[in-house]
Amino acid sequence: MAADIDRAGVAKAYERWAPVYDLVFGKVFEEGRKSTIAEADRIGGRILDVGVGTGLSLSDYSSTTKLCGVDISEPMLRKAQSRVRALGLHNVETLAVMDAKNLAFGDSSFEAVVAQYVITAVPDPEATLDDFIRVLKPGGELILVNHIGAESGPRRVFELAFAPLARRLGWRPEFAWARLTNWAAKHGGVTLAERRPMPPMGHFSLIRYRKS
Repeated sequence: MAADIDRAGVAKAYERWAPVYDLVFGKVFEEGRKSTIAEADRIGGRILDVGVGTGLSLSDYSSTTKLCGVDISEPMLRKAQSRVRALGLHNVETLAVMDAKNLAFGDSSFEAVVAQYVITAVPDPEATLDDFIRVLKPGGELILVNHIGAESGPRRVFELAFAPLARRLGWRPEFAWARLTNWAAKHGGVTLAERRPMPPMGHFSLIRYRKS
């Protein structure tokens, strides 16, 4: 599927968000963040957090969970690195600028991959999901939390109207559930384990896929 968001544009958008991201989105996305982290800690081992941003989530993980965090935005990661130093988060193995579609990790490197509010903000969601699965160990889980677009009604109309502005801000508001189901069917190596509504107003979902 053709990209409608480009990598440079996303990096620039999140460079602008970096100074205010925690203030704007911290409370709004808190339950989604904590729910994904609870699932990752349940699995344990070595976890990849894609789109780690300012590192807002890092201190919520168990100290026994080994973490690697990556993000497209260097300014966001600088804030994450400062947070790791300030809080003494010794379970964080690495923080690196990285393209989510081309992860610099070997196959089967992680027990879980966490991607919070990421899939609607990458140029090629399906290829990005493929690389998430590549770095997962067999039996490992991909844990997503993301806005899922409405299929009909007033919210669908609003999302379509808002889409051009949202792309300049760094994401797609009308991202359809069908894109995930079609990707999973085409990939063939994953099973949907859960889809759970998340605040605000159930417009977001926690989604877990298990690798065969």
